[in-house]
Amino acid sequence: MSLSTEKDFVKQLQEHQNLIHKICRLYTNDEDAHKDLFQEITIQLWKAYPAFRGDAKFTTWAYRVALNTAITLYRKKGRTVSTIEFDSKLHKVDQDEYNYEEEEHIKQLYKAVQQLNDIEKALVFMYLEDKDYTEIAETLGISEVNARVKMNRIKGKLKKILNP
Repeated sequence: MSLSTEKDFVKQLQEHQNLIHKICRLYTNDEDAHKDLFQEITIQLWKAYPAFRGDAKFTTWAYRVALNTAITLYRKKGRTVSTIEFDSKLHKVDQDEYNYEEEEHIKQLYKAVQQLNDIEKALVFMYLEDKDYTEIAETLGISEVNARVKMNRIKGKLKKILNP
C-alpha cells in the first residue's frame, strides 16, 4: 500500500471512528471487549482498504466491514480469533476515549437492542444513525422494501421489550 493510500486510510478512520465505537457498543458489554472489537474492526478495515474502490461512501463501506466483523466474531464467541498486531501509534491513529457515562441515559435502549438478532441490531444501529433505507439496504445486502419491513417489525419488538 502506498504512503498516500495509508494516509488516506488513517484520515478516514480518524474522521469516522465514532461509527466504529457505536458498533462496538452495540455488540459488546464491557470496556475490554469494546476495545478488542474496535481493534479487530480497525484491522479488518485496514486489510480491506486496498479493495475499497470508492463506489460507495467510505462510511457505507466501513459500516459493512465493521458490522460483518462484529457479527462474525460474536457468532463465534467460544472460538478464538486470530488477529494481527496493529500499532496505532505507528499509523498515527489517535483513538478517542469512549465516554461510558455520557451514554448512560440510553443504556436501557442498548439493553433492549442486545436482545435482537445480529441483523436486527445492525438495522437499528443504521436507522438510529439517520441512514436512509437505500443505504441501509445496500450495506446489509437486502432490498429497500425488506429493510423497511424489518425496521417496522423491530420497532414493535423494541416496544414490547421496553414496555412489558
